[in-house]
Amino acid sequence: MTENAIKPIVITIDGPAGVGKSTAARGLAQRLNATFLDTGAMYRAVTLAATERGIDLTDVEAIETMMDRCRFEFQPEGDTMRVLIDGADKTADIRTPEVTEQVRHIASSSALRERLVAMQRRFAEGLARVVTEGRDQGTVAFPNAAVKFFLTADPTERARRRHSELIAAGKNLSLQTVLAQQQQRDAGDEGRLVGPLKPADDAIFIDTTTLNAEEVIDTLEKHVRERLNER
Repeated sequence: MTENAIKPIVITIDGPAGVGKSTAARGLAQRLNATFLDTGAMYRAVTLAATERGIDLTDVEAIETMMDRCRFEFQPEGDTMRVLIDGADKTADIRTPEVTEQVRHIASSSALRERLVAMQRRFAEGLARVVTEGRDQGTVAFPNAAVKFFLTADPTERARRRHSELIAAGKNLSLQTVLAQQQQRDAGDEGRLVGPLKPADDAIFIDTTTLNAEEVIDTLEKHVRERLNER
């Protein structure tokens, strides 16, 4: 970033799966007239690019070489982010169940996470306001963010939300299976050496267990406007 470049006001929302981070981040970005940074889309884009090129997802060196050669573009579009790989629109392709299953390989690599954090910071450069969500946004990607949130929820409620999404998508998994998968994912997220899931020391905790989406967004907006002295 050059000396004259705009330094963005960044709001980070971290937390485990199923607490409503994405919905909250999109809604808050709209309320604040900010740009939504979908960090998950970046991990998915790298996963898809490697898969399409037949690269072993455990071969970190090969994936790094691919990232150097591929052109990844992330274009804000309202409350979503358009994803292009070498000029081809892959916005829908990164959301397939296959990519969802394989993205863990990218997320668990320290070297690849460092590259993706750099990608996230480049995305924010020059923007006035950014709302970003993930697992290490307030601790690693944007440690100097203006406002940091950490969302939590009862584990059973988180699993119930995910189970409802899967049923709506035609996937017949039991709630017990979803809860077990969630516990495994939480353990992996919290145990990573780089970018582990944990709250920033100055994060504001929000328990979303009994809140609907609008109530969560209302709460976040109130905290942000108070912190930024806005009305």
